[in-house]
Amino acid sequence: MRGLLYIIAVILIIGWALGVFVYSATGLIHVLLVIAIIALLLGVIRRA
Repeated sequence: MRGLLYIIAVILIIGWALGVFVYSATGLIHVLLVIAIIALLLGVIRRA
């Protein structure tokens, strides 16, 4: 399950980076970033 969280977080971060540099969508990109950060934090908290 932990590996799945990291994969989702990486996909969301890549989507955020593409959105920032390629497209000019503002709201959706920041939502993706927040979701990715939450997924990473959950992975770190569950590992500890």
